[in-house]
Amino acid sequence: MGYPTVFPTGTTIYNPEKCWNGYTVFQAKDLGATIIDMNGNIIRQVQRLHGFPNKLLPNGILMGNTGRRDSKYGYQDMKSLVQVNWEGEVTWRFDRYEYIEDPGEKPQWMARQHHDYQREGNPVGYYVPDMDPLVDKGNTLILSHKNLHNHNITDKLLLDDTIIEVSWEGDIVWEWVCSEHFDEFEFDQQALNTLYRNPNLHTEIEGGVADWIHINSLSALGPNQWYDGGDSRFHPDNLIWSSRQTNILAIVDKKSGKVVWQIGPDYSLTPALRELEWIIGPHHAHIIPRGLPGAGNLLVFDNGGWAGYGAPNPSSPKGFNNALRDSSRVLEIDPKTLKIIWQYTPVEAGFVKMADNYKFYSGYISSAQRLPNGNTLIAEGSDGRMFEVTADHEIVWEYVSPFFALGENTNYLYRAYRYPYEWIPQIDPPAQIPIHKIDCASFRVPGSVDSQPKNVSLFDEGDEYANTTQLCIVADHQNKP
Repeated sequence: MGYPTVFPTGTTIYNPEKCWNGYTVFQAKDLGATIIDMNGNIIRQVQRLHGFPNKLLPNGILMGNTGRRDSKYGYQDMKSLVQVNWEGEVTWRFDRYEYIEDPGEKPQWMARQHHDYQREGNPVGYYVPDMDPLVDKGNTLILSHKNLHNHNITDKLLLDDTIIEVSWEGDIVWEWVCSEHFDEFEFDQQALNTLYRNPNLHTEIEGGVADWIHINSLSALGPNQWYDGGDSRFHPDNLIWSSRQTNILAIVDKKSGKVVWQIGPDYSLTPALRELEWIIGPHHAHIIPRGLPGAGNLLVFDNGGWAGYGAPNPSSPKGFNNALRDSSRVLEIDPKTLKIIWQYTPVEAGFVKMADNYKFYSGYISSAQRLPNGNTLIAEGSDGRMFEVTADHEIVWEYVSPFFALGENTNYLYRAYRYPYEWIPQIDPPAQIPIHKIDCASFRVPGSVDSQPKNVSLFDEGDEYANTTQLCIVADHQNKP
């Protein structure tokens, strides 16, 4: 993608009357957990909290992870998951999942948490009316890693995904190990062969580890109309996750551990899947909670990009990452019929179909949150861009992160959440100052020359060239024709 080298950052569009106003939480690269108001003013930054992701709880409490395992020995392993109050005190911590003895490092306990977690009381981690997460008790669901071998998958060492539930006291009360359910994922023979040979191996890790499925989101379903109507697959305690590498979205039965609902890895199997089209490298799949518009539907950021295992093709000679698409979609799907209820794609963004699809595109990270007024907060992660759109696809708030990684030309952000002002009672609600969209055709950097043509005319009718359909544009810059 060809981006401008100079562009505005911070809040660039803001219509207070059409927004669901509140605080937005995200990761400001090396500066840690960041809370901003709608005008982009920084309310708070906590540098030691990494955004994998950061979440706000009532009374100004932040949750996030601290300490990253040395990248020579672990891939995206975070040492601790913590809860920090407004005064900066750690009021809860979990790190006792695995005792790690890395060479040259002091032996220590680690959570090996990555990508997601959920505190009891709220199934999805963002604001839902009457579903506040607990702050002084309750269990926590955590997405973690475990290294193991499973020769049905590959002969390489697996970086396997696990889901654990821990009590407030830090005891592990439930565990689900992804590779134990490999036979339930419905890979065809070609995908199985490709996966065995090319299991997304990270060779930068000592000895190499196969990040074969790469689960990147975890939520409970919460109360929903499907379960109320008798469909046990949608029990409120069941868990939904998305797989970046295999293109699978799945629901796990909490009691049995079995996969009871899934779409992917093959989106050509049924008419409904073919109509839905391929979901590639998805992030932040969850069921919209009761109390929000669209409740019961599945919301997911369909990244596009590169993912999957299957038959070789010209862009994937070995069949690894064989599904490719250089554009993204945000999809709201009926989980029973797989019909698309609402979407935001390059078409809804106003771009030329196919030719300009890449202009709405984040091939990795990213998220989507349904807001109480029916708007959707979207994090186009690779661009460091967050924006709020109405049900009619109007952008009513936009923010571009000004926080670039040290020594890198990137401002990417993993995920973003919007919360109500009353969740930080320690400060007064901020002013809400409208910011009108700038007309890019007339906006100039100070000191640049006005490039608008000063004279525009058609050829005279009697001109020898008048039979052409060409327009002649004459611009007089500094008295030069």
